[in-house]
Amino acid sequence: MTDRELLNQALIAREAAYAPYSGYRVGAALLSVNGTVYTGCNMENASYSATLCAERAAFSAAIGAGERAFRAIAIAGGKGRKADEKVAPCGVCRQVMAEFVDADFAVIWGNDQVLERHSLEELLPFAFDRKNLED
Repeated sequence: MTDRELLNQALIAREAAYAPYSGYRVGAALLSVNGTVYTGCNMENASYSATLCAERAAFSAAIGAGERAFRAIAIAGGKGRKADEKVAPCGVCRQVMAEFVDADFAVIWGNDQVLERHSLEELLPFAFDRKNLED
């Protein structure tokens, strides 16, 4: 699957987002190493702290299905009909990614015209992860 195809899946997932407070809808598409794509969208809550990000929703769907190996995630988000060009994952989502993937894991974002690709290491240098807890 190409980066563009994965991003298109994130753009589709964005349409299902529940964002009545911010109006900022986000979709994510997570690619497993076996080629399965798991999608998620953000789900806001009136208490705000109970809000679930699209990236964590996608990881939750994949983990719940028994997946443990991932290749890339694509993220698309924005307030308007067209997704923003740059939608980097929040710090909590970056930390969740670090739990399940290696530093070279691809994080893709963009819209119909723009596509950027970064490694998780670029987005979360010096990550605290499972290696820190090994004997």
